[in-house]
Amino acid sequence: MSRVIPTTSRRALLGALTAAPVMVPVIASPWSEALASLHADYGDDPAAIIRTKEGRALSRRRYHVAEGFFPAEHERADWHGYLHRAGITAQLALSSHLLDMGFADDWCARHIGLRVAKSLAYANTTGLGHDCPDMARLAAVLTPYWRWNQVRLFGEPEPDDGGLTAPQVHALLRALLDRVRDVTGHPRPRGRQLTA
Repeated sequence: MSRVIPTTSRRALLGALTAAPVMVPVIASPWSEALASLHADYGDDPAAIIRTKEGRALSRRRYHVAEGFFPAEHERADWHGYLHRAGITAQLALSSHLLDMGFADDWCARHIGLRVAKSLAYANTTGLGHDCPDMARLAAVLTPYWRWNQVRLFGEPEPDDGGLTAPQVHALLRALLDRVRDVTGHPRPRGRQLTA
């Protein structure tokens, strides 16, 4: 006599799988130690790095807005206006990378703010790989970038521009934007021509 073996239906099996907790292995990021050191250096709360579709979409928008703010080499704005716009461009590009890596936008706003040098440090620690001494120098000049858009009262000192010129700033920003695009994989905005 044949023996009947009870089988579990696919529906029952799938129902059990969705009801049971699933163990997801925690994989340590390759930069967790360096990131912990950076948090300690700056006195920041640790960032919970979680990559999401929403973060990726926001990252892409930030990159496109950064390309839109990118000042032309021979911009008609005054030098302070040029550096202010350069600071916005750099910060948007760097935050695009951080958002793409999984940093929360509110964490970045609270802990990084308008400090381009700090943003560059976090971005390089998390894989941007843009360890350019001239970009670090520009980031220090631009930090915080609001100071380039501030009215000075009588006798108030001007911020130090580090001896940078518009062509130098333009080339450094172009290299930064290209690096962020390479690392994130975001396409250039439509209709945006590459300026040399």
